[in-house]
Amino acid sequence: MRTPPDLSPPPSASCPNPTIPETAAVAPLLLAWYDRHHRSFPWRISPAEGQQGRRADPYHVWLSEVMLQQTTVQAVIPYFQRFLALWPRVEDLAEAETDAVMKAWAGLGYYARARNLKKCAEAVARDHAGRFPDTEDGLRALPGVGDYTAAAVAAIAFDRPSAVVDGNVERVVSRLFLVEDSLPAAKRLFRALTASITPQQRPGDFAQAMMDLGSTICTPRRPVCALCPLNDHCLAFRSGAAVESYPRKAAKKDKPVRKGAAFVARDQAGAIFLRKRAESGLLGGMSEVPNSAWTSRVDGETGLSAAPFSADWQACGTVTHVFTHFELQLSVYSARDLAALRRNDGWWEPAASLSGAALPTVMKKAIALAFPDALSP
Repeated sequence: MRTPPDLSPPPSASCPNPTIPETAAVAPLLLAWYDRHHRSFPWRISPAEGQQGRRADPYHVWLSEVMLQQTTVQAVIPYFQRFLALWPRVEDLAEAETDAVMKAWAGLGYYARARNLKKCAEAVARDHAGRFPDTEDGLRALPGVGDYTAAAVAAIAFDRPSAVVDGNVERVVSRLFLVEDSLPAAKRLFRALTASITPQQRPGDFAQAMMDLGSTICTPRRPVCALCPLNDHCLAFRSGAAVESYPRKAAKKDKPVRKGAAFVARDQAGAIFLRKRAESGLLGGMSEVPNSAWTSRVDGETGLSAAPFSADWQACGTVTHVFTHFELQLSVYSARDLAALRRNDGWWEPAASLSGAALPTVMKKAIALAFPDALSP
């Protein structure tokens, strides 16, 4: 792990002699701010509850942290509540049918998370008697649990002084220490700097305070530095730097555009023909309408030659969906009023249950283009 020789900026008129932040002062200031301004979420306990000896449920913390990866808080809350209503304990989730979990997850994206969620719940129930390990190393040994999730659960649920670093924390730390190194190369450095200010007491509240600070005050654009509890110690603010230009980021490469075709067939009763994707790979285990063999690296056929069976296919237009590493453009074709012939490569999903099927967003877009009323409640 590399330690920067000196993170202090050169002297300037607005800050003649900036120094390294007084790391011991950071946690008390931030925790005092968090006690007054913390956000309330279904998976959190308040600072007052924590000071009375209550701890967050490790199952709730783990479930929320997995859901929150690459997803907004407001999008996650109803999914979190739905999962707890269906599976109140980790043992319940472990015993659930995989298809039911995928259906409940549909719309959150990054579907490998749902598959790993199920595997992790099974491991906790089977190997740990339903109790999550209380250390980073123990948590990291679980299926699908990486460095960030292990640190977050260890700190928030078990009060371990773990360095919890998400995008919000990276932004706060980059400004606090005026880090010129660019992401993603600077991730190890950010973790080391976060560890340097993480307290032994209330590390879980500190981790959540850093996240809240980054979400509400130390925002990507127009940070409200005047209200920040750490502004006296923030090198970016004190030096007169353009605070919103941190963290530094390497130039993004243009995402490749892939093409394919999707075929939405509806029978005389309004059912849509679906099939299941392979368990591994992109959108693994999810339901789909038949489509051509596109991948993140290869275009699929875009014409009727890719149709799954003979029908009076009509062109409907194109839908676009952006994945993490590429953009997909699907030419959509529809066929209506078909006889619901039995097929061994899929099934006819009734109109009444279609909205609850394990359909990823890109497939919902294709269905909605072909039949705007198909996914109505």
